[in-house]
Amino acid sequence: QVQLVESGGGLVQAGGSLRLSCAASGNIFAINRMGWYRQGPGKQRELVATITSGGSTNYADSVKGRFTISRDNTKNTVNTYLQMNSLKPEDTAVYYCNARVVVVNIDYWGQGTQVTVSS
Repeated sequence: QVQLVESGGGLVQAGGSLRLSCAASGNIFAINRMGWYRQGPGKQRELVATITSGGSTNYADSVKGRFTISRDNTKNTVNTYLQMNSLKPEDTAVYYCNARVVVVNIDYWGQGTQVTVSS
């Protein structure tokens, strides 16, 4: 089992920045990839960015050049961060942290954190 706790959402004006954090605990050694997804009002959940255990990153086209995903490890947690710059109103969504364990094909999800960008 993997537990995910997110923090860092909030309200920001267009052009501003926010940094989301996610701490994964539990069976962290099984995690192959961590990432961030988002679900805007009336929309399906979509991938924002991912980072593998080897550090390879992938971004949605809509956030390339504006968002940066990173990760670090402590003894008991794997942490992932999403630095969001030049935010736009269309970035408004609930952002979810994700951890994927490939060997058992399981995705774990955080509780979600609201990001609201005002125009």
